[in-house]
Amino acid sequence: MENQNPDDRRSKGYILMRSIMDYGMGVIILGVGVFFAFAPKLGYNFDMSNLYRYAFASLFILYGGWRIYRGYQKNYFR
Repeated sequence: MENQNPDDRRSKGYILMRSIMDYGMGVIILGVGVFFAFAPKLGYNFDMSNLYRYAFASLFILYGGWRIYRGYQKNYFR
């Protein structure tokens, strides 16, 4: 059996934890963006103009996509 360096196991665990967290938060943030985009069709009305609502929705969707991409890349130590 191969001896692993404890720091190597620790860094792999950290990478796995960060990746799962990025996937989870990305899905949640992306879902909030989709909710903002389709809120009037779902029966929710916010006291803001459509321009601001779509701007917030697009920012949430972009950032959620970025978090999912970052979780996929697993590029945390570079």
